[in-house]
Amino acid sequence: MATAAPRPDATSGAASSRGDSAVSDGLSELDLRERSRTRDGETRVLDRRLFMQLLAFGGAGDLDPLRDALETAGVRGALYEDVNDAAGVALLSISEQPEFFVDTLRSLLRREPFASLTAKPELTMFGRTYAVGYEPDLEEALLERPRARALDPTHRWAIWYPLRRAGSFEQLDAAEQHEILAEHGRIGMAFGRAGAATDIRLACHGLDRRDNDFVIGLCGAELFPLSKVVQAMRGTRQTALHLSSLGPFFVGRVAWQSRS
Repeated sequence: MATAAPRPDATSGAASSRGDSAVSDGLSELDLRERSRTRDGETRVLDRRLFMQLLAFGGAGDLDPLRDALETAGVRGALYEDVNDAAGVALLSISEQPEFFVDTLRSLLRREPFASLTAKPELTMFGRTYAVGYEPDLEEALLERPRARALDPTHRWAIWYPLRRAGSFEQLDAAEQHEILAEHGRIGMAFGRAGAATDIRLACHGLDRRDNDFVIGLCGAELFPLSKVVQAMRGTRQTALHLSSLGPFFVGRVAWQSRS
């Protein structure tokens, strides 16, 4: 369960709008827990988060052996058919424990039927859920909601991509950063309220081979609205002025999902 933090000088919403879990000025000890502040000023903390990894492959034929292997291994995640490769697939894996990706998943991928596939490292994405500072329920925001969005059986389509912010964004003051991010948030909420698209936001600082900052997943029942989200974001200040890289994009249709 998320707990209330005893210290009143916790990270402010303005500071955490950058996606940081940084310690506020004046704290002498490093605190790596995710934290948020409720409307009544109470600070909540949680030392749990989800890790998600997307691995893409070529050379896939019959998908039934892949589905069976994932079911047998008890992998939590989804298998996608690659729209841009007739023999391509991608595996989204989800776990709270990073060891899962090195131990359980690595062992699975080194055996058939995955061993015969051709890896596409340029489409590998790996990140973690994070608090932005105003979530009323950290467990729901960091664990339950991202997992539910990725595994919702009505979400048959997905677009995944990484991005890196330009240094110009980091030089802005907290208020301007918050305003820029709110512009993105309003677009995302509009698509969400319409039931057209939902998003999964992961931080990948130091976890991405190309030094990206975030991994974004867009999920929905239809593909067209997901493309429209990306199009709508092009006109925002963050995308137009404060991104140094965006993509590559993976576009896929769900071929298998775990039950939870």
